[in-house]
Amino acid sequence: MPLRPRPERFADRNAAGRALGQLAAAWCADHSSGKVLVLGLPRGGVPVAAAVARAVGGDLDVMVVRKIGVPGQPELAMGAVAAVGAPSNGVVDDAVEVVTNDVVVRRLGIPARVFRAVLDEELVELRRRTVAYRGDRPFPVVAGRTVVVVDDGLATGSTMRAAAAAVRRQGPAAVLVAVPVGAPDTCAQLRTEVDEVICALFPQPFRAVHQGYDDFTQTTDDEVLAALAYDRRG
Repeated sequence: MPLRPRPERFADRNAAGRALGQLAAAWCADHSSGKVLVLGLPRGGVPVAAAVARAVGGDLDVMVVRKIGVPGQPELAMGAVAAVGAPSNGVVDDAVEVVTNDVVVRRLGIPARVFRAVLDEELVELRRRTVAYRGDRPFPVVAGRTVVVVDDGLATGSTMRAAAAAVRRQGPAAVLVAVPVGAPDTCAQLRTEVDEVICALFPQPFRAVHQGYDDFTQTTDDEVLAALAYDRRG
């Protein structure tokens, strides 16, 4: 499915999810057999993912991802880390997928020890959020399934690349990345790493994800849990 710009803004993440769900449902109808798994990236991607899951008739779950920010410039990603599953024999690194932003690391000369130090800090928050959002629920089965990975927007793409790599590591039948708002260059680059990228809106010129929303208020943990609860209510 081609990446097509749409001129409107979304009222909020729920409205964005409903619009994105229509596009995702059309793609899944042509490319999937069996029940689709929809994974939302917290926090903001989970309300969007809930609407997408309703549209495609899929299972909803969460994939916790953390940006690895440059020291002193935390918004600049030098990588990202995603939770894959429970640690095996207590080895945390076996349960995560780490993606490095090589351009940023080389340009700023980030030493490996500095990268690892920030990664270790983010692993603490990754584990906290995984427990907060999952509780004692097992991780979903990914192998052999069509998986739709959803966030509320795509700017540099570091966190989504980590999430997509974590999904691919588990042997899915197909991986679709779906976002309501995105940077055209990032979406095009990510398409080389997954089966397809669907983006509903490309603000021009692109500066930040919030350009595509009237209400881009930060999503809370309680809102994430409420969005995830819909799937368990049936």
